[in-house]
Amino acid sequence: MEEAGGTARYTVENGAIVGTTVLNSGNTFLVTEREYGDFDLELDVKIEGAQNNSGVQTRSHCDSLAQPGNVYGRQVEIDPSARRWSGGIYDEARRQWLYPLELHPQAKTAFKAGKYNHFRIECLGNEMKTWVNDVPVAYVVDPVDPKGFIGLQVHAISEAAQAGKKVYFKNIRIKTTHLQPRAFPAGVYVANFVPNYLTAYERQQGWKLLFDGKTSQGWRSARGKSFPAQGWQIADGALTVLPSEGKEAANGGDIVTTDEYKAFDLSFEFKLTPGANSGVKYFVTLAEQTEGSAIGLEYQVLDDALHPDAKLGRDGDRTLASLYDLKTADKPARFVHPIGEWNVGRVVVYTTNHVEHYLNGAKVLEYERGSPEFRRLVAQSKYHVWPNFGEAPAGHLLLQDHGNRVSFRSIKLKELK
Repeated sequence: MEEAGGTARYTVENGAIVGTTVLNSGNTFLVTEREYGDFDLELDVKIEGAQNNSGVQTRSHCDSLAQPGNVYGRQVEIDPSARRWSGGIYDEARRQWLYPLELHPQAKTAFKAGKYNHFRIECLGNEMKTWVNDVPVAYVVDPVDPKGFIGLQVHAISEAAQAGKKVYFKNIRIKTTHLQPRAFPAGVYVANFVPNYLTAYERQQGWKLLFDGKTSQGWRSARGKSFPAQGWQIADGALTVLPSEGKEAANGGDIVTTDEYKAFDLSFEFKLTPGANSGVKYFVTLAEQTEGSAIGLEYQVLDDALHPDAKLGRDGDRTLASLYDLKTADKPARFVHPIGEWNVGRVVVYTTNHVEHYLNGAKVLEYERGSPEFRRLVAQSKYHVWPNFGEAPAGHLLLQDHGNRVSFRSIKLKELK
């Protein structure tokens, strides 16, 4: 194995590889000399302190081992902090979080601080799964990096109190032949980055694609029974609303699902152009017969920096991933991908009427549909003129035409019961 990145030290003590943090060092990695494609990797890890951090690189790369800080690739998180994201998947020095444990909060308790923890990492084809102490944690489907090295990380630190802390790796073993996928239990969300594709596991769990990447099947105009003849484009696996000088519903108009939904888990990817505005609406009944965009609860899709709508409303409740004009998304900057790159939105509506919005795996807001607090928010919003706004028992899903170029893909849904 070879070191890459920062200046942290690695030694061998009592049968374990021990990494020790160094103040003001960058991330330091001890990496394998060979690359691995498909594998089943197991190891035991213990880390000192509640604020330190570490990880295991998989299928990773380095342009030159002589350059500091240039290791990149999917990392399995080792996180003893109160956040408790051990077993989550982070794309080091590239796309950042792929699977934070907001996507699987039940797995947060698997890691035991101050003790050796057993990690298992399975990479087969595009599928990557993790376990901590035999608890299934993360499931990612990603076409990037079919092979690469494996690495052990000592995380960068900038506080003197964290210097000299150790992370221990032992019983490291890998299997690369006669591999069989290990089963995951029902109900685990899959972060799937293959466009417009469902794994066998997702199909078994009841997920379905609402956009096949090629046709308008399952969608129609909010104003009629057929798909708009203009204003929308299907190309390169994406469903794109075409620009019309920012005029709301003035070209192709909004499109809605032909089916209606009650309780569901909805996931979608979207890509904004500079200054663009759009939205994904749910519980759309079309009963209001509005002249502009149809009425419904809205996951805002917006360029916060350039579109003026971000500064309207109350306290930022018209910004990206917010419940438009009602509740502001609390989104860390690192979970907002740049304009022109794909972002993953998610809306979960439970049978209890509890609703959650996510952005790139981070839960950014939650509320109770129909609660006194929800009705108070509606009463002070633009929606106060619509009786019982947002409380329909079922409704269509809607992609908004706000006159700006915005693309959607990988629109998938699971009905909840």
